[in-house]
Amino acid sequence: MKLYTMAGACSLAPHVALQWSGLPFEAELVSHSDTKSDRYLKINPAGSVPALMLNDDDVIVQNIAILQFIAESSPDANLMGKTPRERAETMRWLAHLNSDVHKSFLPIFGPGQFADDAAGKELAANKARGKLHKLFGAIDKHLEGHDWLANDRRSIADPYLFVVLRWARGKGVDLSGMDNLDKFSERMDNDAGVKAALNAEGLS
Repeated sequence: MKLYTMAGACSLAPHVALQWSGLPFEAELVSHSDTKSDRYLKINPAGSVPALMLNDDDVIVQNIAILQFIAESSPDANLMGKTPRERAETMRWLAHLNSDVHKSFLPIFGPGQFADDAAGKELAANKARGKLHKLFGAIDKHLEGHDWLANDRRSIADPYLFVVLRWARGKGVDLSGMDNLDKFSERMDNDAGVKAALNAEGLS
């Protein structure tokens, strides 16, 4: 099993999950230009990461699908929950992070999709930062008294939160006063699996 990942991209989430799962895997670090190569486009025609190759004829793409596959392939690690209700809670947070939080970074990462001139691009990016401030504030409130997002145990949702928090800090989103998120980040930074994934991606 091989994970194609890009340093610091959303593919860091399944990279951490694989470390937690105990499943045997290898990680191949690719660049943005690599993902547009003929070789990679045969693996993932979308030209994006992550991609999880099970064998030459079987590849899973899209973060949520890969994370769910990892969790279901390693039941002893209990990365999704043991009951239907627990699994639904994990998926709730995965959906929120993927559809609401991750998507809200688009005007920051690609402002040219929202405006043509410099002033318009900056306006779009700043509006996105304001929206993200509110989204992260709600997550910070949810984490009051909890170490993890779902079911009071670590799950496949937590690495995704870790990734978007790294983006937020790197892109100037105001997270001041969000002490629960600070504690969550510190907890993740000190985790052996997280350290291993960061090291493999040259981020430590």
